[in-house]
Amino acid sequence: MDRYFDDFTVGDTFAAQGFTLSEGQILDYALTYDPQPFHIDTQAASESVYGGLIASGFQTVSLCFRMLVQTRIFETVSMGGPGIDELRFIAPVRPGDTIRPEMEIIDMIPSKSKADRGILRIKCRGFNQHRNEVISFIVIMMGRRKLA
Repeated sequence: MDRYFDDFTVGDTFAAQGFTLSEGQILDYALTYDPQPFHIDTQAASESVYGGLIASGFQTVSLCFRMLVQTRIFETVSMGGPGIDELRFIAPVRPGDTIRPEMEIIDMIPSKSKADRGILRIKCRGFNQHRNEVISFIVIMMGRRKLA
C-alpha cells in the first residue's frame, strides 16, 4: 500500500523483522569499519569492561535502519533524510543476540515552503531477545505528500 506523509499519524507504531548477529558478522564488520579491541579480538574483549565480544553500535544502527527500510512502510513516502538525532547505544549487542526494531512516528512537520513534502520524525528502538532495549535513535525523514 502506498503511504504518503498525510497517511501517517503521530503515535503510529510499526515493528520490523528481527536480525541475529553471529560472531563472524560482528568480526567482519568491525575489522572493516570499527576495529576497536572489544569488537575484533575475543581475548581483549573478554578482558574489557564488556566481558566479551560486542557488536559495533554503528553495525547495530545500520541493521536497524535496514530493517526499517525492508518493512516497505516508508517506500513511497521517503525522499531521504537530513540526519539522525539522539543516537544512543544503550546496551551491548553480543554474538547470537536477535535484535527487533520498533518504530513510532513522534512528529510530523509539513514544509512551509514546499507543498509536496514534510518531515517525519521516527523514533526507532531496538530490543534484544530478552526485550532489553539496546539502541535508540530518531530518523528524520523527508516525506512525500500526495498531490491532488
